[in-house]
Amino acid sequence: MDPTQAPISPANEGGAPIHVPVLVALPRHSGVEEVLDYLQPAELGPRRLAPGTLVRVPLGRRVVTGLVWQSTTDANRPPVSELRSLAEVLPQLPPLQDAWRSLLQFAAGYYQRAPGELAMAVLPAQLKELDGIQLQRRLKKLDRSLSASNPLPAHAVVQAESADAPPALPALSPQQAQVLEELNRSPSGTCLLHGVTGSGKTEVYLRAAEAALSRGQQVLVLVPEINLTPQLEARFAARFPRQRMVSLHSGLTPPQRLQNWLAAHTGRAELLLGTRMAVFASLPRLGLIVVDEEHDPSYKQQEGARYSARDLAVYRGRLESLPVLLGSATPSLETWLNATPAPAGLGRYQRLAMSQRIGDGALPRVRLLDLERYCAQHGRQALRDKPVAPALLQALRDRLERGEQSLLLLNRRGYAPVLHCPSCGWKSGCPHCSAWRVFHKLDRSLRCHHCGFSERVPLRCPQCGDPDIQPVGRGTERLEEQLSALLPEARIGRIDADTTRTRGSLETQLAAVHEGAVDVLIGTQMVAKGHDFRRMTLVAAVNADSALFSSDFRAPERLFALLMQAAGRAGRDARQAARSEMWIQTWHAAHPLYLALQAHDYEAFARSQLLERRAAGLPPYTCLALLRSEARDQAAALGFLQKAAMQARALLPQGIELQLYPPVPAALQRVANVERAQMLIESPHRAVLQRFLAVWLPRLQEGNAGETRVLRWAVDVDPQSI
Repeated sequence: MDPTQAPISPANEGGAPIHVPVLVALPRHSGVEEVLDYLQPAELGPRRLAPGTLVRVPLGRRVVTGLVWQSTTDANRPPVSELRSLAEVLPQLPPLQDAWRSLLQFAAGYYQRAPGELAMAVLPAQLKELDGIQLQRRLKKLDRSLSASNPLPAHAVVQAESADAPPALPALSPQQAQVLEELNRSPSGTCLLHGVTGSGKTEVYLRAAEAALSRGQQVLVLVPEINLTPQLEARFAARFPRQRMVSLHSGLTPPQRLQNWLAAHTGRAELLLGTRMAVFASLPRLGLIVVDEEHDPSYKQQEGARYSARDLAVYRGRLESLPVLLGSATPSLETWLNATPAPAGLGRYQRLAMSQRIGDGALPRVRLLDLERYCAQHGRQALRDKPVAPALLQALRDRLERGEQSLLLLNRRGYAPVLHCPSCGWKSGCPHCSAWRVFHKLDRSLRCHHCGFSERVPLRCPQCGDPDIQPVGRGTERLEEQLSALLPEARIGRIDADTTRTRGSLETQLAAVHEGAVDVLIGTQMVAKGHDFRRMTLVAAVNADSALFSSDFRAPERLFALLMQAAGRAGRDARQAARSEMWIQTWHAAHPLYLALQAHDYEAFARSQLLERRAAGLPPYTCLALLRSEARDQAAALGFLQKAAMQARALLPQGIELQLYPPVPAALQRVANVERAQMLIESPHRAVLQRFLAVWLPRLQEGNAGETRVLRWAVDVDPQSI
């Protein structure tokens, strides 16, 4: 029988039909109710399905996956004659718990998305495609794999081969022991673990996880990027050989993601490591959440529901009355303010400090290589076509002679950011974006890193025909080439998005660094955090100044975090810490950011930044939302926002503390032939902003239902880039 035409039947012969409210994926403010009523088939008996049960329901001409939701009141129920029956119930899975549904409901409301839309986005894609028979097969396959010698496929579950004896635990430093004692006294609540690089934050995570696991609870560990997951997996697998661990991140195949999600949801896995998507993982016995490198902007989703996984982790901890551990050497200013006692801060989080490295190793000495002074002494020609200044080159040679490793940080991949014709001024712009196409010498291509458009490098200038087109600027590929010529005896490696495209390549290259097969490592921010390079004694930032004068008010915070994290890769071995250094090539050696970095004084930097933010009325002292629009031409994108502003002002009551700024083109105005514009909404009070958005956005949807010039629009609450 076609399930879309399933007959209506009451749940029992003598009683009233049982209404089942079901959450389905519908856009918010679409004009259709987000929770739809269905009838429970009689064969399921008289008891109403539990909220959180996965079901298949007819929706129009389709059969879709939905979740049984909270019951509606009798007054809101449509007549039985208008209802259709559930097509199928998937009782093989335990219902999603109340706490998970509450988290979803909060996230949908706060980030202005439909609950059903968000639910179907965070559940595994394959789960939504399975019927009951297929799901049963997947669960049997999961049971078979768990009972096998290798419980789950590669990249799914990590388990030590031998679990006969527990591994020997490293001795705790006094600061680690004190922090763990404080955590034991705080069975719930949010703690900021502010530890300098190399202070042993991971060991604190492991001990806290051990305590939760000993109570029969599950542990969720969030990391900002996929490339940090394998290393942390290895640490947890070695420590907990008897526990089953799964990972969740976008690098998994759909079957792997489904299998890992099922292992966590059914309680078969005790440990879950993942990126931001893992904050929505269903963990019925969750007892601890760890957010490593909590400051990282990668925790903010940039498409669809633009949620912050870090903020949702804090909310989930409060919702389920469990501890949340935020770890960082350079906390975000929002977290720092929350962890600073009143009156200077908000005092919402407990701050736990670890200011000493393991083994009492010294933090690397930060040296500023003043390029302005160098050129004044030697002339600007002294640096012409040189990737590093002579003093830094000599420092690299010194490390090479001692058998130590060095890291050069350049957060720009490719050979050169742009090709340029000196005759007519032509530059390698992208025809589809407001950006330059990057020159990649290895495959002789010009590639746009925004839309992906790529073509061969022209033999002559497309504009004037001059064959002398030249690269301008330097990327990691060019730095590798130039450094290889200057240090022919060195084994030089490069890790960036271009060299780690193939599966397993990142792990292979990192293993080569750890084994000492690389003398000088060149890399982007991928290698600046989370890696424990024991032989590394020199880190150098080749072009840090490019982020100093950005229009983004968060740029100084991100630059400081990147440089301090990169510096932490040097001197991880206490025996080499005393001679470890961080060099920064700069034209602005007197900049306060660099001076604070020299002193390893995050607190001074945070104080100065917070003073500036308060004076300027910027987060975390104010709350922002960004309305974005996209259209085929900029006039249409701006016109939509101008109309939206008029609607908003008509709704604003007198005296409300909320400001709408004029619409402007986005910083990157055109991407893939789509023009982008944005409008900022600001309020000093989060509740005021949320109430306004809840009233304004439905009116905006209704008023633009027939709009065809605008391709899409969305609101971004707490935007990370403006």
